[in-house]
Amino acid sequence: MAALSIQERKRLRQIGHALNPVVMIGGQGLTENVIEETNRALNDHELIKVKIAAEDREARAQMIDELAQATGAEAVQKIGKIVLLYKKAPKQNPNLSNLVRHAHLAK
Repeated sequence: MAALSIQERKRLRQIGHALNPVVMIGGQGLTENVIEETNRALNDHELIKVKIAAEDREARAQMIDELAQATGAEAVQKIGKIVLLYKKAPKQNPNLSNLVRHAHLAK
């Protein structure tokens, strides 16, 4: 996947600002179920927030990298325990895609 341009990242961050986390990663860490749920959310919404409960900053960073790699997504922004993930859907659903639904926010 080609790296996102600065403009694309900025637009995704603007849209992401209005979103709530849809996937929560708890104490058990990165499981198959978490990866499956993240994939499903990315396919539906393209741009999602994930909240990671781990206290250790390095453990969080490692989980984010592993999750992005496992799902083929790109980490657009990391703030504290929240990461904004983006993955272009093969077939965009205008009713579910956050890029379509929140396009008016990124002008």
